[in-house]
Amino acid sequence: MRAVQTTDGADLLAWRRRQLRHGGRAVDLDWLLDLAGGLPWADLQKLLVDSDRPVALQVPLSRLEALWQRHLSDHDPLQYLVGLCPWRDVLLEVNGSALIPRQETEQLLDLALVLCDARSVTRWADLGTGSGAIAVCLARAYPGAAGHAVDASEQALGLAERNLARLLSEHSCRLHHGTWWQPLKPWWGHFDLVLSNPPYIPNRVIETLAPTVRDHEPRLALDGGTDGLHCIRQIVESAGDALAPGGWLLLEHHHDQSEAVLGLMQAAGLEQVASAADLAGIERFAIGRRPLRERRG
Repeated sequence: MRAVQTTDGADLLAWRRRQLRHGGRAVDLDWLLDLAGGLPWADLQKLLVDSDRPVALQVPLSRLEALWQRHLSDHDPLQYLVGLCPWRDVLLEVNGSALIPRQETEQLLDLALVLCDARSVTRWADLGTGSGAIAVCLARAYPGAAGHAVDASEQALGLAERNLARLLSEHSCRLHHGTWWQPLKPWWGHFDLVLSNPPYIPNRVIETLAPTVRDHEPRLALDGGTDGLHCIRQIVESAGDALAPGGWLLLEHHHDQSEAVLGLMQAAGLEQVASAADLAGIERFAIGRRPLRERRG
């Protein structure tokens, strides 16, 4: 994108100080300068040391200031205001029809890539795909496999479709409108790898969330029912039928649900059930596998 405004480095730093006096975090304003203004974070750090240089911006400072003020006054997430979110090594389109991809969910992909190499996956699924973040990464990691991405929101599926088309020159991921496993019944018994970051916030907790989340991110993607496990139960209960023999299911869950989710997996007959922690050391992920051979009574 071509620069639309060139400003003196010292003037830009003075503008930055003025914005921060209104509130907000410097890291968030710097993110806005990078993703919306086209000023990479590394270049901004150089300006903080030596401001005697011109700076080319992709949008006028007046536009950046308007976005920042909207973020401060209405708590609009900056990702939605800009329409972009960096995640892993891709830049995703985002909007209010789907959750903003989190860093924790990147680790869900890391766990999957350790468990399953490209030769062991012929069919995968992303249940509750939202922006398509997981689907994009699975399609890149397993280019020879058939992929399936499911979401109950048609608007989210449109977003996922655009991200898949923009970030992959070609892919074999099919998009399905529906609830969890239901639209995938024709392929039940053939999924080698399934990932899901489902709604898991207990509904009584949602009102306590930060306004940027509570008031702007889709309730459908947050609300996990009374105990936060409503959607997880639906996914786990059908996993034994939908997974291929030896197929893996990986779930993200709330910070205090590890024991309950592992119990659901064990009750559903999954094996090699285990938990994994996020970067903060919180048990955030649950892993289970359909037995290679079914037990006989």
